Amino acid sequence: MEILIDKIPETLAVDDDVVETINRTVKKIAKIYGLQNSEVSITLTDNKNIHELNKKYRNIDRSTDVLSFALNEAQEPELSGGPDIDILGDIVISMEKIFEQAREYGHSVEREIAFITTHGMLHLLGYDHIEEADRIKMQKEEKFIMEQLQILR
Repeated sequence: MEILIDKIPETLAVDDDVVETINRTVKKIAKIYGLQNSEVSITLTDNKNIHELNKKYRNIDRSTDVLSFALNEAQEPELSGGPDIDILGDIVISMEKIFEQAREYGHSVEREIAFITTHGMLHLLGYDHIEEADRIKMQKEEKFIMEQLQILR
């Protein structure tokens, strides 16, 4: 699994522990779902930037914790002769929201970043939570992954 992590703005302060938690979470998900020949791009940002993206792409005028843009949802033409890698898509995470929600829910930043990364990855894999049955299925997967990471509430 190739994990590309970027920061916007580039001056955004991000601890090495956060990056390590993201890497560990994505690698665990890759192992569970057989995604070793895959790639994901993760952008760490602030509330201002994720607010703009949320408004532009979802028409929701507020910041959020995570946005996922799955490449497999688009009707892209099949390319031949290229690298044999499955590009899953992009995840955008607001670090400000991570810290806010960790405080609000009374748990560690590690737990919050692992959970939000898991949530974003599951969206890239086709999970959703619009319908109640889908929400329950996604929550079950989130709980399973968090247990595998040994990061509990």
